Amino acid sequence: MSSPRWYVNPSAREWRTPPPRSARKFHQALPGYRSTPLTSLPSLAAELGVGHVLLKDESHRLGLPAFKILGASWATCRALAESFELDVETISVGALKDHIGTEVAPERRPVLVTATDGNHGRAVARVAAMLGLAARVYVPSGVGHAAIEAIRGEGAELILLSADYDDAVLFAARSTEESDVDVLVQDTSWEGYVDVPRWIVDGYTTLFQEVDETLSERGLPAPALVACPVGVGAFAHAMVDHYRSGDATPSLLSVEPDVAACLAESLLAGELTTVKTDFTVMAGMNCGTPSTLAWPTLAAGIDSAVSVSDEACRRAVADLADLGQDVGPCGASTLAGVRQALASCDRRELLGVEAESVVVLISTEGSTANSLL
Repeated sequence: MSSPRWYVNPSAREWRTPPPRSARKFHQALPGYRSTPLTSLPSLAAELGVGHVLLKDESHRLGLPAFKILGASWATCRALAESFELDVETISVGALKDHIGTEVAPERRPVLVTATDGNHGRAVARVAAMLGLAARVYVPSGVGHAAIEAIRGEGAELILLSADYDDAVLFAARSTEESDVDVLVQDTSWEGYVDVPRWIVDGYTTLFQEVDETLSERGLPAPALVACPVGVGAFAHAMVDHYRSGDATPSLLSVEPDVAACLAESLLAGELTTVKTDFTVMAGMNCGTPSTLAWPTLAAGIDSAVSVSDEACRRAVADLADLGQDVGPCGASTLAGVRQALASCDRRELLGVEAESVVVLISTEGSTANSLL
C-alpha cells in the first residue's frame, strides 16, 4: 500500500504564462453544447470551514459522462483541418464532415487512433462517429467492463491489452507508423508528438472559462482554491494555463491515486518521473508517467499536489451521492484531496484558504463513466 504524498510550491501563484488559445467558439457550435453545472454544496463548505464549495459537474458533457470530449473534439478537428488545408479559425464538425464525405476518397479517410483508461477513448470514438470516420482504441488492463462496452457502443474497434496504460499508449502510437491515413489523438505527449496534446489542453480550457463566467454571474469572488484530478496531467495543464494567464490567482491543487501518483512523485523529485502503478478505483487516473508537454507548466504553476487512497475516494463518492451529485471515483477524488489538503492550519495558510474563501472542485466524470467501485 502506497503512502500519501504532499507537495507544495509557495511561488506557484507568482508564475505567469501566455494565455492558451481558446476553443470556446468551436465548442459553442457543437450540437447540444451548454455550460455544465457549478453546484453549490453548503454542507461541504461548513465541513471544510470555507465560504463556498462549488462542484463543476461533468457527468453530462455533450452527451457523454465526462469532460474529455472538450479536448478530443477540438484537437481532432484542428488536426484534420490542417491535414486537409482548411481554415482552422472557422472549422466546425459539420464543415469537416462535409469535406470528408465529398472530397476524400473512402480509402483515404482517416482512422482516429488512441489509447485510453476509459473516458478519452470514448470521446475520440464519439468524435469519429460525428465525422463519419472509423476509430481504433487500445485499452490497457484494469479498465472496467462498462467503460469498455461504452467505447464499443460508439462504434470503435477495440484492442484489449494485458498491459498498463503507458504501454497501451506505445502500442497505439506504433500502430499508426505503418499508415499514412491513421491519426493519433493522444492526450499525453513525448518527443516529436506535441501538437495534438497541446490542442487537447486548449480544448479543456473551455471548462475553466465556464467556471469563471458562472462565478461572475452569481456575484461570487474568484476561487481561492481549485482542485482537479490528474492522470498524465493534460487537464491540470489546462487549469494552470487558464489561471496563470488571467487576473485571478487561486491556489491550484492536483489530486492523484496513492498507487499512481506520477505527478506528485515528479514534483517531489524535481524531475519527470515514472512510477509503477497498481489497481485503483480511480481507473481514469491510473497513469505512470506525466505528459512531457505538461511537465514544465505543472512544475512551475501547481501550488500543491496530493495523493489519496481508494478508501478516501469511496467516502467522497458516497458523500457526494448523498448530496445528490452524480460523481464517479475520478470526479470525487477532488473532494478527497481537498479534505486532505485543508486538514491542518499550516496547509490552509500555505494555500491561502480562509473562512470566506471559494473552493472549486472539478468533478471530471459521472458515476457511469468508468466506475470500478
